[in-house]
Amino acid sequence: MMIACLERFVHENETETRAEDDNGRLCRGLELEGSIDYCSTGLASKDFGGMQGGKALALIRPAGAEDIARVVKAAWRSSNLTVAARGNGHSINGQAMTEGGLAIDMRSMDDTNSIKVGRFNNGSAYADVSGGALWGDVLERCVSVYGLAPRSWTDYLDLTVGGTLSNAGVSGQTFRFGPQTSNVSELEVVTGKGDTLVCSDTHNSELFFGVLGGLGQFGIITRARILLQTAPDMVRWIRVVYAEFDDFARDAEILVTRADGQSFDYVEGFAFVNSDDPVNGWPSVPLDPNHFFDPTRVPRSASPVLYCLEVALHYRNGDHPSTVDLVVERMLGGLRFCDGTRLEKDVRYVEFLMRVKEAEEQAKMNGIWDAPHPWLNLLVSSTDIADFDRLVFKNILKHGVGGPMLVYPMLRSKWDDRSSVVLPEREIFYLVALLRFSPPYPKGPPFEEMVAQNREIIQCCINNRFDFKLYLPHYNSELEWKRHFGNQWERFVERKACFDPMAILSPGQKIFSRNPQNL
Repeated sequence: MMIACLERFVHENETETRAEDDNGRLCRGLELEGSIDYCSTGLASKDFGGMQGGKALALIRPAGAEDIARVVKAAWRSSNLTVAARGNGHSINGQAMTEGGLAIDMRSMDDTNSIKVGRFNNGSAYADVSGGALWGDVLERCVSVYGLAPRSWTDYLDLTVGGTLSNAGVSGQTFRFGPQTSNVSELEVVTGKGDTLVCSDTHNSELFFGVLGGLGQFGIITRARILLQTAPDMVRWIRVVYAEFDDFARDAEILVTRADGQSFDYVEGFAFVNSDDPVNGWPSVPLDPNHFFDPTRVPRSASPVLYCLEVALHYRNGDHPSTVDLVVERMLGGLRFCDGTRLEKDVRYVEFLMRVKEAEEQAKMNGIWDAPHPWLNLLVSSTDIADFDRLVFKNILKHGVGGPMLVYPMLRSKWDDRSSVVLPEREIFYLVALLRFSPPYPKGPPFEEMVAQNREIIQCCINNRFDFKLYLPHYNSELEWKRHFGNQWERFVERKACFDPMAILSPGQKIFSRNPQNL
């Protein structure tokens, strides 16, 4: 018995070694304009989450879509190679990793000068950008050169265009324009077969909508045509505080359901601890070091958790300050926030959109940027958000998470059901983002403890039958993925069989394994 086991072990290792040698020869035979790096693969073995690892066989730095197509075709010819597109490494659970496969550094394709702005026949503007371009670079070039800007954003802009379009891309503008996936008119995509295709809602539409929010399962986005609008000059940035969640949710939903032009240009919100905790409490509310949040303005009967509504109004340099004041007062009129809790400042538009950059720099100085980040992002129906507040914010998370606890509403009608993104059923649903920035253990809690708390929150949602979905989802079993996609699972599987039948792409998502019999 022992001899048989030993022989099987030796055979399996010999087979694995031969496969590695064959894959190495296959890669060395590629004629790329870019480069293949077998030594510096550490870049592809970690991500922002800091909880997963995966050693790639090689790191590919493509010069363009042609190189990516050659890499995917080489993987197709192999028996086991997989391919993962890595943007700026901001994944949380190893979604952009590949163990023993080929990692593609999409940032190597980025060239700010390659951002081309044009106009459709109706006069509206667009920008053609690389899938590896950072949204921050797109912003700065479009605003500085053309006075234009994309309509929909994420809060953090050091993310790649292809990365956010593969998920959704949400922020405080989503209630008006929809996610970033609803603000792109054309894509260039390399499929799991190695085909390079241009697609839109009228041409190769199944691929177009499959890739948008498709978690990288159907193709690698190498170019995107992003919708633009005239960029404002300035932003009036305002925060107000609520003691009661019902008042906070009521006002937030009023603002996001008002007709265009009758509401603010940006609506977000967050929960925070009713204490002087420097990270989780009152000090997290001020917009400026010169601001002071007065906790005596909050009723003594308030719960351990308070709520902040954050809004912003765009305006032009030529607008008179009194005119801006009148518009702001009209929009805030009738809202039920606590008297004396209003904080505001005027900032340049680009400065407002880049506001998270300062927090990033501070986090790097404090050593918490490189610590594990067990973030949790959920989409929770408006019908269940009050119970979520009672069971999660006021109970499980009453002491905070060591970082922002975002909560704000969006409208389902602004999303395209043809994309691969899955949403709660109700028209109004909330993003809940638990953005943990705890110091490394032992200064902060062990990341296993934070992961366990995330699981507790998810289980709470399941046990109470909340209408919810994970945003930036991560599961380990087919059963969990089926539950996540619900009645869209069959469509998702069909798209996989059509565009990546060998399951070569994005193995780190752990939805499919490289075995065509699984499709």
